[in-house]
Amino acid sequence: MKLGGQQLAAVVTLPGPERYEYFIKRVADAREVWGLYQDGWALAKTDDGTLVFPMWPASDYASLCAEYEWDGYDAQAFSLEELIDELLPQLEEDRVLPGVFYTPGDKGITPSVVQLIGDLEDELRRT
Repeated sequence: MKLGGQQLAAVVTLPGPERYEYFIKRVADAREVWGLYQDGWALAKTDDGTLVFPMWPASDYASLCAEYEWDGYDAQAFSLEELIDELLPQLEEDRVLPGVFYTPGDKGITPSVVQLIGDLEDELRRT
């Protein structure tokens, strides 16, 4: 689903915790998550050097960040089931944090894998 320009701009300018809530609700509803991919998934780092796997609730949001070091990357979807059952356990094993809803001007939220799975499962029970 393509997002309108006003919705895109309004959500991108929300503070990080509100974008996190939006991510949880939208991902639980759409049952898909988006990352940036080009010969491998885009990764970022926290200020202390911890690797982060950025993810977004829709392709339009991911595409906004396909610039600078991620120039040439394309938004690619994976299912919510893949996220919970495969990707997040692998990230935890590799000590990589999930990076929820980066924007061109903000690094986003980096919850623990346990917190992200718990928040998604709580939202799924509500829907």
